[in-house]
Amino acid sequence: MIVYEVTLQVEPALAGQVEAHMRGEHIPAIAAAGCFQQIYFDRASPARFRTRYFAASQSDLDRYLEQHAPRLRAEFQARFPVGVTLTRETWSILQSWA
Repeated sequence: MIVYEVTLQVEPALAGQVEAHMRGEHIPAIAAAGCFQQIYFDRASPARFRTRYFAASQSDLDRYLEQHAPRLRAEFQARFPVGVTLTRETWSILQSWA
């Protein structure tokens, strides 16, 4: 299992708009691509969010990054050209405990 993680640090004045966009449009569009088995959207503080996308394989993540990410990233950037700082990381799950 591969976890693609995106962290958003948002200017406080934009936090509500960004959260609404992520929950109502951006993440549903990513889910519709069919590349991820699960998606979690988390909040650490009123202006810091994290999205974790769980892919069954590296090829599923690669398909998302090649076929879908450029368009979705451009749409997000057009909507929020300033005020949001993103970091992206890819994690490999080594083991999990229930």
